[in-house]
Order: sequence, then structure tokens, then C-alpha cells
Amino acid sequence: MENKIPEYKANFAEDEQGKWGLVVDKDLCTGCNACVVACSMENNVSFVGEDDAAYGRAMHWIRIERFWEGEYPEVKKTPYEPVMCQQCGSAPCEPVCPVFAAVHSPSNNINAQVYNRCVGTRYCANNCPYQVRVFNWRDYDRPTPLENQLNPDVTVRRRGVMEKCTFCIQRIRDVEDKAKSEGRELADGEVQPACVQACPANALVFGRLDNPESKVSQMSKDDRGTELLPELGISPRVTYLEVRK
Repeated sequence: MENKIPEYKANFAEDEQGKWGLVVDKDLCTGCNACVVACSMENNVSFVGEDDAAYGRAMHWIRIERFWEGEYPEVKKTPYEPVMCQQCGSAPCEPVCPVFAAVHSPSNNINAQVYNRCVGTRYCANNCPYQVRVFNWRDYDRPTPLENQLNPDVTVRRRGVMEKCTFCIQRIRDVEDKAKSEGRELADGEVQPACVQACPANALVFGRLDNPESKVSQMSKDDRGTELLPELGISPRVTYLEVRK
């Protein structure tokens, strides 16, 4: 009897409902790091301190990449690029997880991270081409009264697990439940992750990519739209609008 290896299906249909996406306008981003701070506060991300940061153990779920154009000292521009989990349609982090902690949410088309399954192998981080997954090295202390800042809607992770951006899934669920209880559809722009809400330049736009009338869907089709590492063919849900020339 022939043994057949089951096919792993990580990519979901483009027209599947609940396809959330993000657009980053690099022409508007000022590199202020407000999104980084807002994400950390919303999702109970630990601030590791100077010693661990020196070892590259920062826990931020978003980082601001800076790029120089031209040769020093004739530098033309320094565009900023916020980089978070790209919520890939064919995520390379998912098939390598031995305990299925990195899974794809079919209802939202979001790469979920099941913290109570994770055993900290870090295979997913090694297989992520964007390097947006972080490993929780310690149980970081929050001296009194800083424990009062913790968001009750988000679990506090213990050491030894992988963490990453989830498009603030707790906010998505909250607004979805509210709309369902009121018997209505979600309004465009009603769901705002912490990074989008905090951006003072309105450089981040979030919404449903499967709704052709949504702002994020229209912006993602802009001529300036690009993806990070498109040659990999892993269908990221984040679109970057290049700086206008």
C-alpha cells in the first residue's frame, strides 16, 4: 500500500472573506516610532532594557527601518519603513512549527500565534524572511504600579515563546462582536490596530482587502504599491507605497 504524504495548504483563496490588510505610505511616515510604542502598550510587549537590547533581544513587534539614498555626505533622502508581520498568505513560518503554534486563521486570513502551544524552537523565526518574530528570553519585571498598564484583553506571555504582530486581533474581534450584536456590517475604517490609531501622519491604513470599496483595498492598487521581497511569492498582506519622486 502506497503511503501518501498529506499536502500542506497554507495559501487561502484570494476571495475568501475576512482578508484584513495594511497599507504603509512611506511618503508620509516620519519615523517617529509612535506605532512601535502604541503596539507595545496595546499588546503587553516587554521593554527588555539596555543589556538585553545590546544582545539583539528587543521585543518590539514593529521596527522602523531607515534607508540612505546616495553616498555620504551627499545623502538625498532617508525614507522610513515600518516593518511588522506581513501576514503572508503562504507563510513560511507555519509549516516548520512542530507543535502547530504558528497557524493560519481562515476566518481572518491572519497568521496567528498560539502562545500556550509554543515550545520555543524558534524554527518559525529562522524561516521568516522578514525577521519580524521575537523570542521572549525572560520573565521581565514590571515594578509597581507599572503592572496596571497591562491590557486585560491580551495575555501576558511567559519566557520561552515566540511573539509577533497579529494586526491587534483582539481589536478586530471586539469590533466584529459589537457589529454582530447590533445586526450590521463592519464600517470601513472601524477597526484600527494600535499602530494605525497612534500614527500622527496617517501613514498607516487598515481594512478589508477583499472589499473593493474599502480605502485600504484601493490604496493597495496604487501605482506606488510594492511588497517586501515579492520574489518569494508568499503573498504578504502589507503593501508599501514608495516615496513620490
